[in-house]
Amino acid sequence: MDIFFNGKMLPPEQATLSILDPGFQHAIGLFETFNVHNATPFKLKEHLQRLQKSAKILGLAPDLNTDALAQAVQITIHHNNIQQARLRLTISPGLATKQAEKIQPTITIVPTPITDYDPAYFIQGVDIIFAHALANPFDPTAGHKTLNYWPRLRTLKQAATTGASEAIILNISNHIASGCISNIFHVKDKTLYTPYAQGQEAKDALPAPVLPGIIRQTILQIAKDMNIPTKQKMITPQEIQNADEVFLTNSSWYVLPVKKIENTNIANAKPGPITQQLRDGLLDIIQAQTTQP
Repeated sequence: MDIFFNGKMLPPEQATLSILDPGFQHAIGLFETFNVHNATPFKLKEHLQRLQKSAKILGLAPDLNTDALAQAVQITIHHNNIQQARLRLTISPGLATKQAEKIQPTITIVPTPITDYDPAYFIQGVDIIFAHALANPFDPTAGHKTLNYWPRLRTLKQAATTGASEAIILNISNHIASGCISNIFHVKDKTLYTPYAQGQEAKDALPAPVLPGIIRQTILQIAKDMNIPTKQKMITPQEIQNADEVFLTNSSWYVLPVKKIENTNIANAKPGPITQQLRDGLLDIIQAQTTQP
């Protein structure tokens, strides 16, 4: 499939980035990933709004045009005749040229096949571990989807060598932050809990080094609609291990049940009823919002 590169649709081998681009030189940039179903991107508006907010806060692009980005996504889908795909939209600072009055960000949209996960993951649940890495609330880029993903991907790779599907990162106070590539939830006594996300902290609390996931927010809304009590709070590893249910969310696997953390089974080591209820509710929404009339 061709790639959207600064306003043009190009074969992958022709969509080349300057070695001087700050995205390559210093990992300066932001990205979003989302799935396309039935030629319709799921939660595109929310992804672009998060991207716009991060770009403004971090000074990457204070006036990012989300309408133009949405049009670029649609061009990519139409050009490639995409029905099902995973799209990654990346923005880096770009380079000044003699012709340009101001520096224009480099914008790419790369389509790839949707990740095909083993159905057993969702029926049986997965194992996860605690990571050695710590999330820093004083890092101004924490809680944003920046290009500096090496520490997270390295930690995830290390987790995979133990047979784990994800590693949970703690913050510097040894409370739960998130997974390397996911948000985390747990259920206790029929109440749904999740750590604070960036921009959603309690009053006078430290900044939360947690990405405000699009699927995370959707799950919170679904729980509200289902009259499932929800609470965002500082969560200890012990609370997670003693939970009735645990699951992970992101825009690739959506809702992934957890059956074991380290050597501790979660309840009876099977996906719980509230996890399944929320996953089914999310899949219903995806179906409804990506089915064209």
